[in-house]
Amino acid sequence: MARAENKVTAGNTTRLVAHIARMMRLQKGMTQEQVGIETGFSAAAISAMETCAQPASDQMLVALGRVLGDELGIFEQAREYVRLDKYPAQFKNYVLLEQKAVGLCLYATLVVHGLFQTEAYARALIGGGYPPLPEERVEELVEARIARKALLERKPVALIEVILEESMLRRTIGSQEVMRDQLSDLAECGKRRNVTLQVLPLDCSLGGEYAGAYGDMTLVETPEHDRLVYLEPQEECLLISDLTKASTYTQRYAKIRSQALGARESLGLIERLAGELE
Repeated sequence: MARAENKVTAGNTTRLVAHIARMMRLQKGMTQEQVGIETGFSAAAISAMETCAQPASDQMLVALGRVLGDELGIFEQAREYVRLDKYPAQFKNYVLLEQKAVGLCLYATLVVHGLFQTEAYARALIGGGYPPLPEERVEELVEARIARKALLERKPVALIEVILEESMLRRTIGSQEVMRDQLSDLAECGKRRNVTLQVLPLDCSLGGEYAGAYGDMTLVETPEHDRLVYLEPQEECLLISDLTKASTYTQRYAKIRSQALGARESLGLIERLAGELE
């Protein structure tokens, strides 16, 4: 469903795509209803896209390219940038870094990291957040979050380390079925050659040390081999480039990793927890 406020807040790419689509439609002498029939969308959906009340989905952009003609690949190339427009404003700069990163070290404490969420888990998490979001905005954010998973398949490959708290794996989000599928998917991701998945166990602090006490963090290695730190406290986004601070976070991450279970033991724990939800 389209939202009137989108017309004001729409990003530049969304506006440009809407303008190009409308010009190409008029050049072909087609009505919104005709384009809708040819693309499999309603006339209202085409109108919402052209007025920026509802950004085009990936599926709509592919269909527009087919129906309106896209010899230059405009709609195809626009898919990545329209997706960026759907992210919260404070998150967009990080997403650009994430997509191009050669290495990521992730530590997540409360919920499965966004890069490894299934669609159902992401929908339950985003839809159950506060303040509540309109259903159409939930779907936009779910689509944008799942699109990030393309990094796992990207060439050249990105090397990804992820450490997850055991407590999050035991916290049911959505339903037992949603959580079981999420854990099973995590296990499959952990078998990828470019992914190292570890679990920080509940008893890791029995010796008096708990390196993860300060919460989530993301360490990013850029294609230029710069080292950046990304933090997301209470939906605020902080990107740290100061070398001294980045070094401290890197050392802290190394300590967290030393307290975590090994990759094989972690995989076994995740598979066992998934089996318990059968």
